[in-house]
Amino acid sequence: MDFLLLLISTGLVSGAAYGLIAMGFAIIFKSTGVVNFAQGELVMLTAYISFTLYSTFELSFFPLIIVTIPISMVIGLVLERLFIRPMLGEPIFAIVMVTVGLAVILRGITIMIWGPDPFNFTAGIPVDVVYIGSIPFYPAQLYLIGALVVLTAAGWAFLRFSRMGIAMRAVAANETAALLMGISVSRIHAVAWMLSAAIASVAGVLFAANFKLAPDLWFQGLKSFPAVILGGLDSVIGSAMAGLIIGMIENLFQGYVGQGLREISGFIVIIIVLMVRPYGLFGSKDIERV
Repeated sequence: MDFLLLLISTGLVSGAAYGLIAMGFAIIFKSTGVVNFAQGELVMLTAYISFTLYSTFELSFFPLIIVTIPISMVIGLVLERLFIRPMLGEPIFAIVMVTVGLAVILRGITIMIWGPDPFNFTAGIPVDVVYIGSIPFYPAQLYLIGALVVLTAAGWAFLRFSRMGIAMRAVAANETAALLMGISVSRIHAVAWMLSAAIASVAGVLFAANFKLAPDLWFQGLKSFPAVILGGLDSVIGSAMAGLIIGMIENLFQGYVGQGLREISGFIVIIIVLMVRPYGLFGSKDIERV
């Protein structure tokens, strides 16, 4: 029983990281209809920027996050303006390929600036073990789970009650009707990229604090994709919840079936979900339009 609880608890930690990254995917897809294949690279780049701020100014965690998030939002806005906005009106496939090229560029820039070697990055979080019942947690693990809870609640409230969130939902439902109602679609796209980059920065900092900061951090974007499919490409909250499910599935496969299946279990889920419910557990049946 203790072994099962340990697998579930550690699965929640990795699942929280997947959930945060998946939320970034879903925000952009919900607002633009584009899968941003550079999301993992945004996570990596903002984590390295946060590491530089931490090393230079010796900030504790919360001041570090407060400084990192606005910087990441500016990066998201710049990327949208330079690479995505000029593609408006072009086929979706062309825009997706732009994000693939952007991913390669961001990966190369990161390695060119910070090098290929990994760094230890605590992000100003204490390292003493905390016990919840009989289960040990590092504080960084609890911060990661807490961040997913807070951002999921904030995302729900933003989409449900704020004018910008309601406008995002209107654009997702019917872009033409939203334009006729006076909603600036280009502004919605820019805000979506900014919010996605902000979430990516939180995910990157906390993932690096829990595991390591290395150039292969971008791969977490790909590993988070099963959560996006399971939750629904157009469901921000569903993607966050699905991240926890994928994290636990991976750990249970590793613990009870075999180490090698951890890496592929999430993609097995993708295949099954696409065959049975292609729009995900919480996604819209009209996902091809959204």
